[in-house]
Order: sequence, then structure tokens, then C-alpha cells
Amino acid sequence: MDKIDAKLISLLQKDARMPLKVLASQVFLSAPAVSSRIEKLEKQGIILGYNAVIDKQKLGYHITAFVSLEISANQKQEFYPFIEKFPNVLECSCVTGNYSMLIKVAFPSTQELDAFIGQLQRFGKTSTQIVFSTPVPHREIRIAEEE
Repeated sequence: MDKIDAKLISLLQKDARMPLKVLASQVFLSAPAVSSRIEKLEKQGIILGYNAVIDKQKLGYHITAFVSLEISANQKQEFYPFIEKFPNVLECSCVTGNYSMLIKVAFPSTQELDAFIGQLQRFGKTSTQIVFSTPVPHREIRIAEEE
């Protein structure tokens, strides 16, 4: 990956809908050359997809929480398909520490969050933190651009 690829990734993280013509002008290449580079980055698995950033609150999801779950290693084979089926699970990570899983969720109400936690507890002990505010929202990863 060269400095042009790094610049393209940075630009696409800021606005994945940026027109090829604009991207091309930013990296001083033709639109077809930029398109080819983006396709290459997608094939290499560097660019995995394109997402819209939404306001969960405006869609009725007023509760965001992080649920920590302690499960044993032999439960993971059953747990992974179980957790994937929940559309309210925004992210699930296997982590170090006292708990094995860290699960980010969004629900319309605490009652629905409570019901979800009840289902999780069949796998083990949970600890839940409800988000009050997010001073640093999701942001793009910094790409070191070679000079």
C-alpha cells in the first residue's frame, strides 16, 4: 500500500460516498485509476464495506449498553451462532480480563435490554454498563500517509 492508497482510505473513511471524480482530484489521478485502486483494496480485504452512520436515538434505540459475559472456551462454538442472530448486537468481541466477551448493544428500552441479558445468562455471568453519553463517537482509523 502506497501513500495514494493511504490517502484514498482516509478520504473514504470520512465520506464513503465521495464521487470518484472528487477522490481522483484529491490524489491527482484519473477516475478510472482511482476506481482500480479501490477495487484492489477491496479484493485485498483492506476495505471490507461501506456503512451509513445513523442516529440510533432518532430510530427509537434509546439504550446503548456494553454487556460483559463470562463464558468458557468450550461454549464459544454454541455462543457465536447464538449471538449473531440478534440484530440489536452492534458488536461482539472476545476480550481479555475477567469476562470473555464484550457485547455492544442498542435497544429501544431497558425492558428489552433486560430480556436480552436474561437470554445471555444461560452462558454465564454478565455485567452491564449503560451508556449515558459518547464524548468520542465512532471515528475513522488514522492511516499513516508516507511523505
